[in-house]
Amino acid sequence: MPNLDEVKGKIDQAAGTVKEHVGRATGDGDLEARGAAQKTGGEVREGFGEAKRKVGEVVKDIGDNIKKS
Repeated sequence: MPNLDEVKGKIDQAAGTVKEHVGRATGDGDLEARGAAQKTGGEVREGFGEAKRKVGEVVKDIGDNIKKS
């Protein structure tokens, strides 16, 4: 199940993509650049969220294995 960082990362990616396309369509280079930066930031945040979730899953698995012993 995705965590909050993964979800917010996806939202930032989507919003950034929209801004990037609107900026490109209207000739607003600043908006296009801000959109690209937001999209990249969203990708980073999503990746951080994935890593955090995977570490949590490993810790849970270790705890489960210790309980079984």
